[in-house]
Amino acid sequence: MNGRPAHAVLPPSLRARLGPIAALAALVVVVLGGLYAGDSKPGMVDARISVVVDDGGPPWRYVALALDFLGEPAGAATLVAATVTGCLLLRRPRAAVFVVAGVGMTVGTATLLKSLVGRTIHDDNLCYPSGHTAFFTALSLGVALLASGRLRLGRTAGTSLVLAAALVAGAAMGWAQVALGAHYPTDVLGGWCTALAVMSVTAWLVDRLADRLVDRRADADRQEGH
Repeated sequence: MNGRPAHAVLPPSLRARLGPIAALAALVVVVLGGLYAGDSKPGMVDARISVVVDDGGPPWRYVALALDFLGEPAGAATLVAATVTGCLLLRRPRAAVFVVAGVGMTVGTATLLKSLVGRTIHDDNLCYPSGHTAFFTALSLGVALLASGRLRLGRTAGTSLVLAAALVAGAAMGWAQVALGAHYPTDVLGGWCTALAVMSVTAWLVDRLADRLVDRRADADRQEGH
């Protein structure tokens, strides 16, 4: 344990709270997936929310399109590259690995779930859960966890920051997807919950693997010293 850097991507103060939140989010993803499996129409909740959410025409449609671009391959790659660069400049390589792994696993999980659930919109386009919402929420969660650890926030403040970042990112991208007619509101909720579940698990795995590597290096150094 000696010499281990205190740069965990999932701060110890947050583990106890993010664990149950991740489990609840995973449950929501499964329940919604079961409810809308093989469906191609909006549910009652979808219809009511969609009436309220409207792009409002220019300039709001341009805002929605700009947000949507951030979830497209070019926009997403740019955001991830910028975030990873920031992590490296701050000398947080573990956080950089977490961002790449977490976002990649979140998008991969959302893509897999789309095929398994089979919900469609607009000529058989798979839509549950929303990959754009999952990606944007996941990236925001990664940045918030990094900030929480760097600022050494306590349990309440850290949890509030992480959840607030996830909520703002998910709401913004979710609004854009619904306003543009790309997803149903429940697709957006599914994407948001997918990010919450996958990013928390990925953070724990990255920390666990990184800590093991540090321990092995420390053991090897001690053996060489003898």
